[in-house]
Amino acid sequence: MISTAKTLNQILDQNTNPYIIAEIGVNHEGSYEKAIELIKLAKKGGANAAKFQSYKASTLASKNSPSYWDTSKEKTKSQYELFKKFDNFGEKEYISLSNFCKKIGIDFLSTPFDDESIDFLEPLVPFYKIASADLTNIPFLKKIASKNKPIVLSTGAANLSEIDQAVTTIEEISGNSPALMHCILCYPTHNEDANLAMIKHLKRSYPNSIIGYSDHTIPDSSMTTVVSSFLLGAEIIEKHFTFDKELEGNDHYHAMDIKDLKNLKNILDKILILLGNSRIKQPIKNESLSRKNARRSIVLKNKLNSNQIIKEEDLTYKRPGTGISPIFWGDVIGKKVKYDLEEDYILDWRDLKD
Repeated sequence: MISTAKTLNQILDQNTNPYIIAEIGVNHEGSYEKAIELIKLAKKGGANAAKFQSYKASTLASKNSPSYWDTSKEKTKSQYELFKKFDNFGEKEYISLSNFCKKIGIDFLSTPFDDESIDFLEPLVPFYKIASADLTNIPFLKKIASKNKPIVLSTGAANLSEIDQAVTTIEEISGNSPALMHCILCYPTHNEDANLAMIKHLKRSYPNSIIGYSDHTIPDSSMTTVVSSFLLGAEIIEKHFTFDKELEGNDHYHAMDIKDLKNLKNILDKILILLGNSRIKQPIKNESLSRKNARRSIVLKNKLNSNQIIKEEDLTYKRPGTGISPIFWGDVIGKKVKYDLEEDYILDWRDLKD
């Protein structure tokens, strides 16, 4: 199981790139049975990990905490009230969910939102996933970094100086660079706000970090947003996951379902085939016949007699490429032919005198 891996690179290396996180979050709505069903669907759809969120409303938000989501989709206008609806899972439930994930062969993840969650999740997760909203929570970052596990950090609503501070904080304690997820902290994120080009900026700015993408756009049938993120270099993809996108509220309305997840996997599998195994530009085995027959050779435009000196006007270039390549055009001019040669003859080095 990849949960025994010591570094994030090891975790990713043991999985098909990209590593796909089905973000169940609290779309189980407090039902353990629904949580199990969502794990099964994530596994069936081809996700590498099923992720939850571990929190208690009382430690996450004050009672006077206004919403930051689209209230036409999720009508609750208080963070505390929304979080209170779905915070009935505790350590016991997460241990059980983790065990079920191990049983069916999918990684268990959960984002901690308080110190208690950090502690009890440590033996359960292969790496910590930190939410965008905690990127500036320095004591929280220090506690997670002290666990010496790989870290994946979302960067929604953050500027570069804030990301620098978070990365430095984690590196100073753990000695390792966290993976960074491009993210837009809007629920949902409109396509024009996705700003996927920021993935390239993160890759340039943090060459020692794995870069991924956490998506909040409404999925289309081609999963365009997340597929595009992969083509821009995202090695980890996180997307909210539900069993019914028509359900009102919470994170259902911008989530993917199993059909979307399967579509995503199918598309990525095709792209991975198209990308191939080689990272070096060179001829492949199946090009050998084309390389020989579709390229040009130096061909005689005129009949030449034995010992005649070849002039440029005596030459042309034609297929196949079985004779002297036009690369050596200048080397052939001025040479003498050994014997009589007919027009349209494909020159070979053996036909020329030294």
